[in-house]
Amino acid sequence: MIDDVPGMKTLLLDIETTPIVSLVTTQSALLTKECYLIDRIDNRQRDKMKHLKCICFIQPTRESIQYLVEELRDPAYGDYYIFFSNTLPKADLERLAEVDEHEVVREVQEYFGDYLAINSDLFSFGMSPYHLFGNDATKWDSTAFERCVRGVSSRHIQQEGQLFDFRRPDTPPILMILDRRNDPVTPLLAQWTYQAMVHELIGIHHGRVDMSNVPDIRNELKEIALSPDQDPFFKKSMYWNLGDLGANIKKYVDEYQTKTKSNMNIESIADMKRFVEEYPEFRKLSGNVSKHVALVSELSRRVAQDRLLELSELEQNLACNENHNSDLKNIRQMIEDHAISDPSKIRLVLLYALRYERMPNNAIKSLVDLLDNVGVSEKYSALVPAILYYAGYQQRQDNLFSNQTFLSRGKSVLKGLKGVENVYTQHTPVLGETLDSLIKARLKETDYPFADGTYQQPRERPQDIIIFMIGGTTFEEARYVAQLNATVPGIRIVLGGTCIHNSTSFMQQVEQIGKSYMN
Repeated sequence: MIDDVPGMKTLLLDIETTPIVSLVTTQSALLTKECYLIDRIDNRQRDKMKHLKCICFIQPTRESIQYLVEELRDPAYGDYYIFFSNTLPKADLERLAEVDEHEVVREVQEYFGDYLAINSDLFSFGMSPYHLFGNDATKWDSTAFERCVRGVSSRHIQQEGQLFDFRRPDTPPILMILDRRNDPVTPLLAQWTYQAMVHELIGIHHGRVDMSNVPDIRNELKEIALSPDQDPFFKKSMYWNLGDLGANIKKYVDEYQTKTKSNMNIESIADMKRFVEEYPEFRKLSGNVSKHVALVSELSRRVAQDRLLELSELEQNLACNENHNSDLKNIRQMIEDHAISDPSKIRLVLLYALRYERMPNNAIKSLVDLLDNVGVSEKYSALVPAILYYAGYQQRQDNLFSNQTFLSRGKSVLKGLKGVENVYTQHTPVLGETLDSLIKARLKETDYPFADGTYQQPRERPQDIIIFMIGGTTFEEARYVAQLNATVPGIRIVLGGTCIHNSTSFMQQVEQIGKSYMN
C-alpha cells in the first residue's frame, strides 16, 4: 500500500488495523517511504493538509465505515487511497461513492490482512477470551463467530467466487480448524523458552512488553518492543531455553569486556545486569543487548521468587506421567506452602483434575477443600469444575495424555550460567501428534471430517497447512510449528488462533465459562 502510493502521504488506521500495522513495521520504516503522519480515523481533531495524500487502511466494520463517511464529507487531505482489510459489501461501496462529493477518492481496494502477524508462521485475531461463547459453552457468540469466519477466510469463498478463480496447485492447501478444549494442558504449563516465558511471566501485547512493574527498572526500559522482524537477536533466540539464552547474551557482554579491557567477573545474570548498569557506553553501543539483559534478569528473578523450578517439575510430571500417590502428595505440599502463589496452586489442581478425572476415588474434591482451607480465593477454586465442564474427557476428541511417555531424556539441562538449574521440558502439545498424522496423510477422516464432504483426505503429503485454534493457541505450539517448518522439507505450516494464551488468559477464559454456564 505504501509503495503503491508515491509522494508525501499520511496513514489513517482504525482500532483494529492499528495493531495489525504496528506488528509488521515501524514509524521510522514508514518515514523512509515518505509517510509522515500516522493517525486514527476516529480522531476528528486532525489538521487539514491538502498537499498530502491519504492512505486509509481500515476494517470494513460499521463503525469504521461511518468514520470514513464523515472523513469524505469533510476531507482533510487532497487524495484518498482506501484499502479495506476484508471484503466490502456492495451497499457500503455505493454509500462511500455517494458521499464523495469532493471527488477525493482515487482508489478503493481490498487487501486481505485481517489478522495480527505475531511471528512469520504465527497469527492471532487478538480476540478477548471472554467473548467466544453464546447461550452455552457449545455455541458460538455470533459476533465472535463472524469475526473468525472473516479472519480465517479473509473472504467468503461461495459469495466471492471470482476471487478464488486461480490455478489449483498440485497438492491443495489444507485449513485445519481445531478446538482449544482438545488440549487444555498446554496453556496451563510454565514455559522455559524465551518468547513463551516472557508471555507467561510478564505478557506480550501487540509486540510490546510492559516492564513498568519490574523493580528498579530504568525509564527507557519500562516498555520494550519484542518483534522477530525488527530485532535480529530476538529472532535468533526466541525459541532458546533460559540457560542457552543467558549464555548467548553473556557472549555479547564478554566481547564488549574484551574490547574495553574491563575485568569484572561475570558469572551470573545478576553480574551481567550490574555490568550493563555500570557501563552506560555499553548501553549506547548495544541498546538491544541491554534490553534483553533486563528481560532475562526479570525472568530469572521470577523463576526464583515464584519457585518455578519445583512447580514446573511437578507440572511436567502431571502432564507426562501417571503416578497418582506421588502427584497427590506433592500437590498437597505445594498447596500448604505459603510461598507458592494462588494461581500456581490452582494450575496444579487443574492439571490433576484433567489427568485423574476418570480415576475412581480421585482426590479432586479434597484438593478443592484444601485450597479453601488455606485461603485460596473461591474465584480460583471454581475453575476446577469449570475446566472439567469446558474441557473434561467427555468434551475432548483425542486422548489428551496418550502422547506422553516418560522418555529417557528425563531432565534437560539448562547450561551456561550459574543460577539457572535443571527443569523438565518433556511435554509435547497434542497439536504435535495431530500434525504428525496429517503430514503422513494418516488422519482419520471420521475424526477430522472435511467441511462440505466433497474433498477426500489427500493421499499425497500436504505442502501448505493452516492451523486455526478456536479458543486460542500458545507460544509452545508456535515453537513446535516453527521446528517442523525448519526440519521437514517441503512443508509450510502457519498456526493461528482467536488469541495467544498464557496461563492467566486461559484461566480467565475458563472462569468466564464457569460463571456463564454452570450457575
